This record gives sequence, structure tokens and C-alpha cells, in this order.
Amino acid sequence: MIHRTLQHHLQQIFASFPVTALVGPRQSGKTVLAQATFSLPYVSLEDPDVREFAENDTRRFIEQYSDGCIMDEAQRVPRLFSYLQGYVDKQRKPGQYVLTGSSNFLMMQNISQSLAGRVGIANLLPFSLAELTAAGIQPATPDEVILRGFYPPIYDHAIEPRLWLSNYFTTYIERDVRLLQNINDLRTFTTFVRLCAGRTGQILNYSSLASDCGVSPNTIKQWISVLEASYVLFLVQPYSQNFGKRLIKMPKLYFHDVGLAAHLMGVRSEGELALHSSRGALFENMVVSEFVKYYTNRGETPPLSYWRDKTGHEVDLILETPQGIRAVEIKSAKTFDSSFFSSLSYFRNLSGMTEKHVYVVYGGKNSALRSQGNEVSWLDTLRVCA
Repeated sequence: MIHRTLQHHLQQIFASFPVTALVGPRQSGKTVLAQATFSLPYVSLEDPDVREFAENDTRRFIEQYSDGCIMDEAQRVPRLFSYLQGYVDKQRKPGQYVLTGSSNFLMMQNISQSLAGRVGIANLLPFSLAELTAAGIQPATPDEVILRGFYPPIYDHAIEPRLWLSNYFTTYIERDVRLLQNINDLRTFTTFVRLCAGRTGQILNYSSLASDCGVSPNTIKQWISVLEASYVLFLVQPYSQNFGKRLIKMPKLYFHDVGLAAHLMGVRSEGELALHSSRGALFENMVVSEFVKYYTNRGETPPLSYWRDKTGHEVDLILETPQGIRAVEIKSAKTFDSSFFSSLSYFRNLSGMTEKHVYVVYGGKNSALRSQGNEVSWLDTLRVCA
């Protein structure tokens, strides 16, 4: 098994709460991580016989695992959560049950209704670049990363990314989205998701998306929430400090997995990617998602935002750290150019930052401290967080 950075935080949660919920997108490796981390019996409620037992005699089912267990697909038996509440309240000890599931909608709904205050939640996203590097299977180029993405089965089983991602998206639409009563037109919703992919790295315009999909802006807002809740995409909010400037106040849109975004755009080869108008946006998506994984794997809310004023000056990413803010510009070019610092220099003069706290992450292999700030290779992205 490839070591997952989240494992340490997962163990901390297990030692602190009676119930641990391991959530995340489908196929992110939740079951594998749970079994590798905890020496507990494993039971899958996907198995019809086991599920029937849990549904028909829930109390006895829980008592059969009185010393704890890993329950996979726990959301398949909703009444189980209420019984677990009573059982863990009697036991009053941490580290009893680990719940995983592929439907985060139902899982989180049941947790909030029955296990609030009794459960610690860990979010497992697809592989990070650091995890692949540590395992010695890191793709050689940014373009290869963009086309493959980070979902574990693509690396564990050497599956053709195009085939796997196509099946993954179909499964997501047919299984997860059908669980939501407010989405009846799956064809329009599929078009909507593809349009979101085409807007990767862009400021989210609800009215524009609504017009292109033929639905209302309120429907778009609901659908964006669906994609957020199911770990398909995330939003980066604008930085609140305006330094006397009028700012853009809408969020930017990114996909949790850049490979899925590229697939939905119809990009199938490195040749196509090299000429694609969204190559820079996809590279930016890859870098920003690495920062999201870095903080999420440590149980922290990613302190990320972007800055853009009404005149078009923009900084791709602002990290708020205990040592102050750090400004990041993201460029897909393989050759570094000092002009990459232009937006950062403008922002640095407004904010009073020093050059040591500004960074350009680019598609080349060299990292260096320059007079204008830090040149950072895509292979060394997380040095910004150090």
C-alpha cells in the first residue's frame, strides 16, 4: 500500500472519539487505508447477507462487534447510526468504530442526525504528488500528471486513465446524483459538470453557467453545492483585505482531481494538451489542489484564497499562515522568466510583504531564491508551506 499522509491524523481521531468517519470521494482509498491503519474486524454492508442482518437485528449486529470494527458502506443501513449512538454512549470510550462509505451524502446526513459530538471526521482525497513521489511512482512531467490525475486505481492497477475516468464519471452520475431528489434531469446535469470543467481556474459566474445550461442561477448554486459535497470540485474564496482597491468578490472554481477535469474537457493525449487553451488552467488546478491536500491531510481547513482587483491585477493564491500571508503565482511554462513576478511585485508593494514570502510555482525543475522572490519547481510545490 502507498503510504497516505492522512494516516497520522486518522489515528489521532480514533484515539479521541468513539466513532471515526473516513469520508471522501469514491475510489480515494478509504477502505484500504482503514484496514491498513486499524487492527479491527472488517464488515461490508454492501454484502446483502450482512446488510440484512444489520437491518433486521441491529442491536445484536452491533453487539457482535462489541470490541469495535470497520463498517464499510455504513450508510446502506441508516438505522445503524441511531443504535450506534446509544451503544457508544454506554461504553464512553474512544476508538470503537470506523465508518467508511462511498456515498458521502447519506453518510454525512446520518452522522449529523445521530452521531454529532461522538464522531471525528477525516477527509481522504486522491493521492498527493508528495505521496506518489515517496512511493517512487511520480509521473515525470506535469502534462502526464494532468492526464492521469491522482485516483489510486489508476496507479494501483495500471488502468488506462481515459477508460477509468470515463467509468468513474458515469458511476458518479448514475449512483450518487440519483440519490438527490432535486436533480431529475441527469443529461443537463452532466452538461453542467462538463461546463464546470471548462471553467477550471476561473471566477465562478453563476448567471453565465445558468445561461449555458438553460437553468436558473439558483439551480446552478444548488448543483455547485452537490459537486462540493461529493468532492468533485472546490471553491477558493477571494482574499478579504482590499488595500484600498475594489475587489472581485466571487470565488474561483477548481476540481479536486485535475485528471477528471482534463477528461471532462475532452483532452486525451499530451499532444492535445500541449495545444489546448486550458493547459495553463489545468496546471494551476493541479498546483492548487496540492495545497488543499496538504492541509486536509493534516486535519486543517485549507487557508487559501485568491486576490484580484477590478483593474485585473491578480494573485493566483494567498496562503494565510501563522507567520503571515504568502502570495503564489502559478505558471505552466517549463522555462522560468522574471516577468512571472510582475503581479506579485504589484501585490507586494500594496501589502508590504517582503520578497521572501512571494513564490512563483512553474512547470520547470529548478527552484531558487531570486531578488524578486522564490522560483519554485512544480516538483517542490509544498516548500511554500514550509
